[in-house]
Amino acid sequence: MSELIRCPWGTKDDSLMQQYHDHEWGKLNLDEQYLFEMLTLELFQSGLNWSMILHKRENFQRAFKNFVPAEVAKMTDDDIALLMQDSSIVRNKMKITATLKNAKAILAVDAKEGSFAHYLQQFVKTPIVHHAQTAEEVPSTSKITVQMAKQMKKDGFSFVGPITLYSFLQSVGLINDHLETCSFKYQG
Repeated sequence: MSELIRCPWGTKDDSLMQQYHDHEWGKLNLDEQYLFEMLTLELFQSGLNWSMILHKRENFQRAFKNFVPAEVAKMTDDDIALLMQDSSIVRNKMKITATLKNAKAILAVDAKEGSFAHYLQQFVKTPIVHHAQTAEEVPSTSKITVQMAKQMKKDGFSFVGPITLYSFLQSVGLINDHLETCSFKYQG
């Protein structure tokens, strides 16, 4: 069996990072709860380390009702206050509030567009596959995510800047930025 080659960030001595790299990142998954989860995790990651967020993932799932948008949209100021005391997640009131706001925005998008996935596919019709040879060639934003950020903010989303959205699209497989040499570039 040949040796597995990963993107540089996926080679760290961290089994969760490797598992995420190998089985999720760049792999198309348009499940509503997964989309909401990844949007939330990416907004919490903003300014922080992805590994830390990934290691708190189960705690975020518990805190945000397994990322069921209808359940999160019902959360109140009292729930926010409780989450601000929960040391198992990142206690950032702006990001917690943004998560509740995004749940409501997803529900509004669902009512108007049929699903959050359909809404996203208006920006990215089919997955974008880049052919970077080195990590330095992988962009952190694009014209599409700049356009998405403007529209999503108009549609009631929060904490959705172009860089966060680019990472989000990578995480759900609407952008595949595995390096050409990566063993996981084209695995389903």
